Amino acid sequence: MNTDAVSLAGTPAASPLGYFSWTFGQAARDPYYIMVIIYIFYPYFSNTVVGDPVKGQALIGYITAGAGLLLAVTAPFLGAIADKDGRRKPWIIGTVVAMSFGAFCLWYIQPNGQGMSLGLSLLVLFVIKVCFTVSEVFHNAMLPSVAPVNRIGLISGLAFSLGNVGGLMMMLFVLLAFSLPGTQPWAFLPEAPLFGIDQSTHEHNRIVGPIAGLWMLLFTLPLLLFTPDGKASPLPMWQLAKEGVRDVLQTLKHVKHYSNIARYLLARMFFIDGMVGVLTFGGVYASGTFGWDTTTLLIYGLCTSASAMFGAYVGGRLDDRVGSIRALRIAISTAALVLLTLVSVQPDTIFYFLKVGSEPVWNSPYFATLPELFYFGTNQIFAMFFVTGLSTSRTLMARIVPPEMATQFFGLFALSATATAFLAPLLVTTATDIFESQRIGFASLAILMIIGAIMLLKVKEEQATVAG
Repeated sequence: MNTDAVSLAGTPAASPLGYFSWTFGQAARDPYYIMVIIYIFYPYFSNTVVGDPVKGQALIGYITAGAGLLLAVTAPFLGAIADKDGRRKPWIIGTVVAMSFGAFCLWYIQPNGQGMSLGLSLLVLFVIKVCFTVSEVFHNAMLPSVAPVNRIGLISGLAFSLGNVGGLMMMLFVLLAFSLPGTQPWAFLPEAPLFGIDQSTHEHNRIVGPIAGLWMLLFTLPLLLFTPDGKASPLPMWQLAKEGVRDVLQTLKHVKHYSNIARYLLARMFFIDGMVGVLTFGGVYASGTFGWDTTTLLIYGLCTSASAMFGAYVGGRLDDRVGSIRALRIAISTAALVLLTLVSVQPDTIFYFLKVGSEPVWNSPYFATLPELFYFGTNQIFAMFFVTGLSTSRTLMARIVPPEMATQFFGLFALSATATAFLAPLLVTTATDIFESQRIGFASLAILMIIGAIMLLKVKEEQATVAG
């Protein structure tokens, strides 16, 4: 233990090895989110497996909405049970193993009715989505007790930076080993995809699942080996579950005492869902709007991950310097403005009405037109402020909750990102279906960010005590 530093829980913070190892929990998880959900597999699933970008975007929305509904009624109770038990690592181990197995199964999701059926494919993606969020609850709940107070913003931001470094490295590997070979005459590329990967059967898209699964297993190990965890309770699991349920009900009874946290969580239900929605549907939108293929999306994702990595680090520094609440307000306001700029772009238009044509403006096989370059550059700005928002929203939660109830409240924190997780995708899905327009469906997410930013004005950065 680091006896020279105190955590938000009022106990000695973990050693540098302990709290830096905690960041690897994020580094293990995020590359799956980046490669599978955002840039490669979800666009492949939407455009190729489903075969219709509009229907595919709608199905992805239903997966996210269904997972959010299930988590809304389970996450707070799981968190309260873990607070009673004292340990978070067993829950992390279980969810990471389940996610990794599911990620390996993505290899068998193929177009034209081959491999797994569409229904089974949706079920696998649904289970992974649920486990991803549950794992996040228990990982986040460790932060208040392991990080020194004066470094919590930096540590949270570093975790997101490492996650984006991992995603960037894995996408670069997929790009150079599987996607580009055979498509470009560049000397540094292999003549054909490595390991016999067949691009004609979309194996370069499907391989990202097994790669992400293996990565999750390996990079969760530092967290499990070096980050301290709570001591196990001697009580049997049935009693822990009973007391956990009782604690959640007691928390709800004392909601007035926790009104500042409640206001924050309510605001977060809106702004974080809108921000995550932009990242989730951004690759799908770009693929459908510009016809970007896997290689283009990989390059796009690589650059976006680099921007997010930079944004997470700078955002962590900003958090420690000006406070979580101010840093968060800056991030949300900028992200909403950037989204409205992103949806102003069409194949021959920017800023909604400015016609610029769809002819190439430079000799490149990727991002050749001015609208494509404009969308690409604008998204880099969004990535920076998106990850700043994610990082500062977590540190703000760690700063305002009672440390003794960290996991329960981080269960509610997850709920604030999942209770309305059915709303954001449903909003995108409904708008997309009604107007038969990806553009309008994507733009609808700005409403959630604006509502959340307004509600955040009522939140104070002060730590609550346990209700008597």
